[in-house]
Amino acid sequence: MKPISVLIVDDHPLFRQGVAGLVEDAADMFVAGQAATGREAIAACRDLQPDVVVMDLQMPAMGGVEATAVLRSEAPNARVIVLTTFEGDVHASKALNAGAAAFMLKSTAGDELVDAIRAVHAGKRRITPSVAVAIASNLTSNALSEREVQVLELVSRGKSNRLIGAQLAISEDTVKAHLKSVFAKLQANDRTHAVTLAIERGIIELHRHSD
Repeated sequence: MKPISVLIVDDHPLFRQGVAGLVEDAADMFVAGQAATGREAIAACRDLQPDVVVMDLQMPAMGGVEATAVLRSEAPNARVIVLTTFEGDVHASKALNAGAAAFMLKSTAGDELVDAIRAVHAGKRRITPSVAVAIASNLTSNALSEREVQVLELVSRGKSNRLIGAQLAISEDTVKAHLKSVFAKLQANDRTHAVTLAIERGIIELHRHSD
């Protein structure tokens, strides 16, 4: 049987080397190449045509979700495993909707990752159990509207209701109404709690600096 060719994509060299070691230790697969960004991954896939891509979720320039969508559109037979430190159900849903065959945490045991590579190559799916539980538990919850996400993004950057209203061209009362809806949907106690829950689930991204 032809060995499985694997492309490893992560912006941390040490992590790439660790995954490469696991792959090379398995008799039925090999490392076809490595990439540090989503854009590099797309170029590498065009050249190498790997069977399986092990893709980091968050990378500079182009993240794993966007890169997965491009790869799947260009090479429908390529199987993508998205690896991340984030357990959020929305992170997972975005990756799976983009075409990923698996969503796994970086804390996954090495033998489980190798088994997942074999599984997705065989046409199966893999999702870390804790993430699968989070997805299932939030299936019946109301999704935030696009405007509610915009408001929450600005809250996460430390903006006041007045500044949020000015930036989005809506009244301060409308901002308050959106936040009330956000709190109810996320079951949050206050602004900080809502932002924390949204980041954990992958609804919004963590901003290191306010603007």
